[in-house]
Amino acid sequence: MLTKAAVLRNIGGPLYIEELEVPALKSGQVLVKILASGLCHSQLNEIKGRKGKEYIPHLMGHEASGIVLDIGEGVKKVKNDDYVVVSWIKGEGIEAEPPKYKSEKGLVNAGPAATFLEYAVISENRVVSIDKKVNPSVAALLGCAVLTGGGIAKNLNIKKDDTAAVFGIGGVGASALIKTQSLGARTTAIDIVDWKLKWAKEALGVEAINPAEINLRKFDFVIECSGSKEAMEKAFESAKDNGIVVLAGNLPPAAKISIDPFDLIKGKKILGSWGGGTFLDKDMPGFVEEHLGGVLPLAKLITKEYTFNQINEGLNDLESGKLIKGVVLMKQ
Repeated sequence: MLTKAAVLRNIGGPLYIEELEVPALKSGQVLVKILASGLCHSQLNEIKGRKGKEYIPHLMGHEASGIVLDIGEGVKKVKNDDYVVVSWIKGEGIEAEPPKYKSEKGLVNAGPAATFLEYAVISENRVVSIDKKVNPSVAALLGCAVLTGGGIAKNLNIKKDDTAAVFGIGGVGASALIKTQSLGARTTAIDIVDWKLKWAKEALGVEAINPAEINLRKFDFVIECSGSKEAMEKAFESAKDNGIVVLAGNLPPAAKISIDPFDLIKGKKILGSWGGGTFLDKDMPGFVEEHLGGVLPLAKLITKEYTFNQINEGLNDLESGKLIKGVVLMKQ
């Protein structure tokens, strides 16, 4: 079987649309027809070489929706024709060997959940079946942005009328906003981009301010998703003395932040987060149920949909701050 795929061949990009040969399935692998794939800042980091240069040429993408076409030996959690979310976050099942695709220029590497292609070989523990009522573009976001941002908020034990702030209103930050708001917290969106503040006010009805306007020591919970050194430091300062700050953004390699350790002595806590602390099979059903029930209006996250041939345009829009969340549609 042949598939159209977006291949990273050089640090700095762009991605090249090529035709690859899909490898035969091995133990624990699942063949998925990709319907939609989300664009994430992690891909920008990969393009810049921040996640290792030794895997190039390779395939990217780590959140998608799709249909199972075939399963390899030992796969039990999904079957043919299942509607699935593909995620980089691990779940139940086999951790399968990463596939290698063939091209005219040689082998192309891929991780266990690479999704920037029409037909993808995915590890069993990176797929989970969901209700077919979920729109494919929304389902794609469940694979990373929602699990990460929503998972952070879900796992913080936020209660009604707590004060909460989210720094950085991209896909993860906006997902955290939606989930935090659903918990009844008095929620504030914080960003330096005016149109994102306007979006937060109009789409979600939350307070939205520039970081320069923040009152220090105001919030019970602060979730930082911008990946900015200055924002991380400001996020820490903006929490109450007994507040909790979660850092989810990624700084460039070797970059560091500065905090006043006396704040820690007074009771302030600073935490990190890996995928929102979620587990694919355990947490996905709850987010799907809340979305279908109207509690989590996840379609509001989608700024723009792109065709597969527009994938580089989508990544450029993401880097230039034009998106809350972009989705690539794999129409075949």
